[in-house]
Amino acid sequence: MEGEMENIGLVSADSHVMEPADLWTKRLDRKYHKRAPRIIEKEGVPFLKVEGLRPYPVAGAYAAGKSGEELKEHHAKEGLKSARPGGWDPVARIKDQEIDGVQAEVIYCSLGMPLFRIEDGDLQRACFRVYNDWLAEFCSYSPKRLYGAGLISLIDIDEAARELERVHKKGLRSAMIWASPPEDKPYRSRIYDRFWQAASELQMPLALHIVTGKGKESDLEEEDESNISAIYMTVVHEVQRSLSDIVMGGVLERFPKLKVVSAENDIGWLPHFMYRLDHGYDKYNALAKEPLPHKPSEYIRRQVFATFEDDPVGVSAYKFFGAENFMWANDFPHGASTWPESSRYIARMFADIPAEVTRKIIRENAAKLYRMDLN
Repeated sequence: MEGEMENIGLVSADSHVMEPADLWTKRLDRKYHKRAPRIIEKEGVPFLKVEGLRPYPVAGAYAAGKSGEELKEHHAKEGLKSARPGGWDPVARIKDQEIDGVQAEVIYCSLGMPLFRIEDGDLQRACFRVYNDWLAEFCSYSPKRLYGAGLISLIDIDEAARELERVHKKGLRSAMIWASPPEDKPYRSRIYDRFWQAASELQMPLALHIVTGKGKESDLEEEDESNISAIYMTVVHEVQRSLSDIVMGGVLERFPKLKVVSAENDIGWLPHFMYRLDHGYDKYNALAKEPLPHKPSEYIRRQVFATFEDDPVGVSAYKFFGAENFMWANDFPHGASTWPESSRYIARMFADIPAEVTRKIIRENAAKLYRMDLN
């Protein structure tokens, strides 16, 4: 199996860039200069400073290949000096892909994630637009190997639909939205329908990525770094709430071509999640204001996808969720990344999985969803 992995040409459905530290201070319109997100240091440790938010620790965003003990040293002393250039340099990025046996990857932001908590819609849209333009430039270096996921602000739905169309024209293949929206504007609300329709027509999968929501799980306080393991266990709850709303709120029924991705939330929980939704459907769907004509699990298998890095429990449950929906990812260059030993991780996780299923999960599902040209 390991030899097979070395030659198959892996496709990562969730990798990241490490945006240049001066991206927003250099590229934002002058009127936003003083409000631009920027890197600051506290005792040599880098943080992202965003208007209205607590400083956001960023060391884990460029710690690929480091053990827990190495990460502790890296976080405390090394700062940005140890970041791999492949985070922002596409030439170096292709070299990092080769090291890991990766043929193509879907690229998400790193520093851009906490920007989803910005309250000012004009500032958030300006920051996202700058990032989207830079990411399109980054991916244009090797468009058959680098596939970008843009950032979309949903504070104004009309503006969101226009920006989605703009980034689609720039060649980006997906878009990140809030992992969970504000409590008073849940995803089941019809206010998002124009945006869902635009994403459906443009064939742009929408990603609910870890630490990009308005829920408490994405509110990572600086002092919480001492309890990172507890945070790691709870961040998935935000996406679970959103998926429940999207499915049970009839979004996937109304928009059957819409594709939603649970990104970097692992997959082992999904089989039980589907079972519980179906159980609730059997008991209570008849009481709903707008009953669903199909079971929740049918919508999920048809329209929901999920990425993971190292989750053998989830992989073994592919029969329940569907071999067509799981997508492996290496999470480069973050601390949880399997880089530079992804082949070894995959060989272990898929040792007892049929070869045709393995190939779908580590390559074909992502290639199909994101319309990749792998020839």
